[in-house]
Amino acid sequence: MPKTKLIQHIKNITIKGNRNAGDAPRDRGGKSAVARCGELGSALEHAARAEKHDLLASLGSSTDGITSAEATRRLEQNGHNSPSERRRLPLALRLAASFVSPFTLILAALAAVSLYTNVILAAPGDEDPSTCVIIAVMVAISGVLRFVQEDRGLAAAESLRKLVTTTCCVVRAGEPEREVPFSELVIGDVVRLAAGDLVPADARVIEAKDLFLNQAALTGESEPVEKTADPCPAAVPSRALTVGDCGNIVFTGTSVVSGSARAVVVATGDDTYVGRVMGACRERPAQTSFDAGVASVSRVLVAFMLVMCPVVFVLNGLTKGDWLSALLFSVSVAVGITPQMLPVIVTTCLARGAREMARHEVIVKDLAAIQNLGAMDVLCCDKTGTLTEDRVILERHINVEGRPDDRVLRHAYLVSHFQTGLRNLIDEAIIGRYESIAEKDRGLAGVASRYRRVDEVPFDFERRRMSVVIEDERGKSQMVTKGAVREVLAACSYVELAEGVRPLDGGLRTRLLARAEDLGARGMRTIAVAQKTNPRPVGAFGPEDERDMVFMGYLAFLDPPKQSAAEAIERLTKAGVSVRVVTGDAEGVAACVCRTVGIRVEGVLLGPEVDALDDAALAARAEETQLFARLSPLQKARVVRALRAAGHVVGFMGDGINDAAAMRAADVGVSVDTAVDVAKESAQVILTRKDLSVLVRGVREGRRTYANTIKYIKATASSNFGNVLSVLVASAFLPFLPMSALQLLLLGLAYTVACAALPWDNVEEAFLASPRTWDARSIVRFMLWMGPLSSVFDIVTYAAMFFVVAPTAAGGPWGALGPATAAAFVAVFHTGWFVESMWTQTLVLFALRGERVLASEGRPARTLAAVAVLGVAALTALPWTPGASEALGLAPLPAAFWPLLATCAAGYLLLVGLVKRLYLRRFDSLL
Repeated sequence: MPKTKLIQHIKNITIKGNRNAGDAPRDRGGKSAVARCGELGSALEHAARAEKHDLLASLGSSTDGITSAEATRRLEQNGHNSPSERRRLPLALRLAASFVSPFTLILAALAAVSLYTNVILAAPGDEDPSTCVIIAVMVAISGVLRFVQEDRGLAAAESLRKLVTTTCCVVRAGEPEREVPFSELVIGDVVRLAAGDLVPADARVIEAKDLFLNQAALTGESEPVEKTADPCPAAVPSRALTVGDCGNIVFTGTSVVSGSARAVVVATGDDTYVGRVMGACRERPAQTSFDAGVASVSRVLVAFMLVMCPVVFVLNGLTKGDWLSALLFSVSVAVGITPQMLPVIVTTCLARGAREMARHEVIVKDLAAIQNLGAMDVLCCDKTGTLTEDRVILERHINVEGRPDDRVLRHAYLVSHFQTGLRNLIDEAIIGRYESIAEKDRGLAGVASRYRRVDEVPFDFERRRMSVVIEDERGKSQMVTKGAVREVLAACSYVELAEGVRPLDGGLRTRLLARAEDLGARGMRTIAVAQKTNPRPVGAFGPEDERDMVFMGYLAFLDPPKQSAAEAIERLTKAGVSVRVVTGDAEGVAACVCRTVGIRVEGVLLGPEVDALDDAALAARAEETQLFARLSPLQKARVVRALRAAGHVVGFMGDGINDAAAMRAADVGVSVDTAVDVAKESAQVILTRKDLSVLVRGVREGRRTYANTIKYIKATASSNFGNVLSVLVASAFLPFLPMSALQLLLLGLAYTVACAALPWDNVEEAFLASPRTWDARSIVRFMLWMGPLSSVFDIVTYAAMFFVVAPTAAGGPWGALGPATAAAFVAVFHTGWFVESMWTQTLVLFALRGERVLASEGRPARTLAAVAVLGVAALTALPWTPGASEALGLAPLPAAFWPLLATCAAGYLLLVGLVKRLYLRRFDSLL
C-alpha cells in the first residue's frame, strides 16, 4: 500500500477532527491547537492505540514483515527514511545576506543620493565620488567581517556532528534477517531491536521481552522507560497522546538499554516524531531582541535625517542663493549625521565578542546572539546534564530506622556483583559506592571473594525485583533480593530493627512505605533490600522462593547536582538573569534538584496545565513560575513564547530533540557539542562544555559587546546632532557655508576611524551587572541632552573665528575684503571649525564612554586612547600638509586660534561633566 494511502487510511480510523500538530494553529482563546489534536500526529496516535493485528493489516504487513520487492517499491515511491535537512545557502547568497541590515541599507541610500548629486548632477570635471567610495568601503568592511565570523561559527558547529553509519536488523518475509541502512526502511518493515541498538524509525512494538529504552533526548527523563506490545489504554477524549503515554511506540533516535523486541515501522523520515520537531524548527524564527533594537535605532536615524536635512537645504538655499550647493551640503550633512562607522563598529564588536567567547568554550553561529545573551533576563534550561551530572550515584544506604548502614550496602553489592544479567546504572552505582568505601575500610574489602553464587532469580518487569542465592566459606547460604520498594516489601514477612528481627505487621508496613515516599519526595529514586538465611528450594530457585524474607533497608539514588551549578545560578541571579527549569522530567525529582542548586520552587506548572491555559493566562502563570515539569517539546516552546510575550528576553539551553523547538522560539538558543544534531541546528550558541558557568561568561561578553556598541551610537549621534544645530545657526547668520561638503565628510570619517578601537575598550563593572537591551528612546533622549552642548562652543568658535581669528589671518574684517583675501578668510574659518570639531568630538567620546571615566575600571583601553590621539594629531596637522591642505581648502591657523581651542575644549568638558551628573540623577544610567 503506498505511503500516502497508508497515512490517509490511519487518519480515517482516528478520532474525527484530529489534525497534524505540525501546523500548530491557534484557537480563539489563544490556546495551541496542538493541545487538542496532539503533538504526535494522527498516524502515531492510531498506531499506539490499535490492536497489533489491526495495525499490521492496515499497514499491509505481518509479524514477518513485508517482502523485499514491496519494500523496494515503497522506497522508490515514498523516499528514504531520513528527515529533510536544512540546506546551507550557497556561498554567494550567504555573502549577500551579510550585507543586508538596517544600518547598511541607510548608508546605501545615502550613497545613492550622493552619487546622483555629486557625480551625475556635477559639472564636467567637478565630479566628486569620494562620499560614495567611503560609504562603500564602510559597508564592505562590515559585510565581510560578518560573513567571515558567521561562516566560521557554522563551520565549527557542523564539525561537531558525529558521522556514524547506522544499520538495523530487518525481518523481510521469506528471507533471513539482515542488516540494512536506516535510510532504506519503509513503513511496514519489521525490525528487531536488542540492547545497545539505536531505534531507526518510529515503530510499534509487536513483541517485547524486558524492553527498556533511553528516550531522554525526547522527554528529558534520565531513567530508562519500559516498552511493551500492549495497546495504549483509551485516553480521555479531550486529551491526545504524548510521548510519555506511548508505552508501545519506540521513537527514532532513542536507544535500547536492555531487553529485545520486534517492532513494525509506522513512520519514516519527516513523518517521524523527530522529523516533525525538525520541521517546526525550520519555520521562520521570531524577531529577536537584537533585531527589534537595531530596527528601532535605524528608524530614529532615518527620522532624524528626514527632519534635519530638508531644513538645512532650505535655509542654505534661501540665505546663500545657490540651491545646488545647498543640496550638496545637505547631502553631506545627511552623511555626517549618520554614524557611518556603525555597521563596522557593531560587526567588529560582535566579532571580537565571538572570538573572546571561543576562547572560553563558546562557539557563536549567529553574531546577533552575542548581544541577545547580554540582553537576556530569563534563562530557561533543562535539568539533566545542565544542573545535574547526568549520571546515577548512590546517595544513601540506610536501614529501616533511617540511619546509614553498611550491611544494607553490602547485601545490595552482592546482588549486583553476582547477577549475570546486563548491569544497569543502578548496579554500577552500587558497586562503585561499595568499592570506594571498601578502600578505606578493610573489613569491607574482598567481600565478594568470600562467597560463591549458587543460583539467581533474574529481574522481570512484573515482579520488579531480582535475587541471587550465595553461599559463604562455612556453607551458610542466603537469598538476597533488591528491587522496587513495594514489590520487595510484598515478599517480606519480617523486618530487621535495632532490637532484632520482628514480624512485619500493618503498622510497620505503613511506616516503611512512608519512609520510601519521603525519599522520593526529595527527588531520589529508592529501592529496597531484603534477605533470608538458608533458603531451601525444591529443585532450582524461582520467584516462588521470594517469600518470608527479612526487610533490611533502602538504597536511594540521585542524579547529583553539578558542583558548579549553584554558584553559576547565583552569579546569573546577581546579574539579573532569572533561571527557570523547563523539563520533561517528573516534578518531584526536578523540584529537589532546583532547591539544591538555589532555584526557588514556590509554584510548579505541569504540561497538562499548560495545555489548559490560553496565551494570556499562560503568560501570567509563567511570570511567577520557576519550574515547568512534564512538558512536551511544543509545550516548552509555548512557555518560551509566553515569557517573551510578557516582555522578557529569553534564552533557552538544551541538548535534546525535545529542546529544539523551544530554542527556536527563544531570543537565543544555546546547546552543547554533545547534543543531538537537531538541537545544534536550532541553536545560535554552542557550548563545548555543558556547564552554566560557561554561559555566565557568555552573558558578560554579550553585555560588554553591547556597551561598546552603544558608546559609539550615543556619543556619535549626540555629537552629530550638535554639529547639525551648529550648521543651522551658521547657515542663518554666516555669508558662506561653515564648512565645505568634503571637509564635513572627512571630519566624520576621521572621527569614526578614531572610534574603530571601541570594540576593545574597557567596560565598567556596574554596566555588566544587569541585562541590557537596545532602546531607541534612550538614544533620542541622550542626543537631546548632550548634542546641544557642543553647539554652544561651536557658536563661540564661530564668533571668535569670524570676528577675531579669521580677520587677523586675512588682514581685515569680512566686509572689507576683496575676492582673494575673502577666500583666505573662508579657508581659515573652515580650518578653525574643522580642527575644533575634531578635538571636541574626540574629547567628548572619552567623557561620555562611561559613568566613572576617572576610576581605574572606567579608564579607556590603551588601544582606543592611542588611535584617538593619532587621529586628532593627523587632522590637526592637515592645514600644514602640502597637497592635502590645498585639496581640502584648509589653511594654517594663526597663534590666536590655540587659546580659543583650549578654552572651548576645557569649557566643553566641564559642561559635559555637569550635564552628565544631572542626566545620571534623572535617568540612573548614562548608556
